Amino acid sequence: MVKHNNVVPNIHCHKKWHASQRGPLKVKLALNQAGKKKSRRLARAAKAAAMAPRPLRQLKPIVNCPTQRYSAKARLGRGFSVAELKAAGLTNTTYARTIGISVDKRRTNKSEESFARNVERLKAYLANVVVFPKKRGVAKPTDVPAQILGTVMPITKPAVECVVEDVPKLETSAFTTMRLARQETKVAGQRVAVEIRKKKD
Repeated sequence: MVKHNNVVPNIHCHKKWHASQRGPLKVKLALNQAGKKKSRRLARAAKAAAMAPRPLRQLKPIVNCPTQRYSAKARLGRGFSVAELKAAGLTNTTYARTIGISVDKRRTNKSEESFARNVERLKAYLANVVVFPKKRGVAKPTDVPAQILGTVMPITKPAVECVVEDVPKLETSAFTTMRLARQETKVAGQRVAVEIRKKKD
């Protein structure tokens, strides 16, 4: 029996589990989840092997997040701007895409620091990239690096060095001072009572 001011129970437990019943099937099972997982993994491996030794991903620029709150954080952007490509010596955006560089024609540069940083990033990539010739009969380069499966030239954060000698050594720690003060406040009343008892005696 329903007690107090609650919602009257009116639950529907008549789910349609079989296609032989009337109406659309309301329960969808994912019994092929393990098989789909394996097929996706094999498809990714086949795609990587087909485009080897070309990197699996394209080179992305380093951009700063929008709004004042996240502007100090750097992340990978959508693509390099046309001005950045021209400064790095790439005038043709179509050719830049063929050698693994992502291009975003809508992006504009508003900061000289980020512009110079991405130009240096492009120059470093072009110095290490190995381009295969399209013509048949032309010898391909032999010293080809291994295929990059992850992010191409990921963002590296400089490690902050902390020298132990630079840390000042204190004779008494703040924790010890606070602990002693806390202990004194606990026994302050007891000590006052002992002094009053001595005076009476």
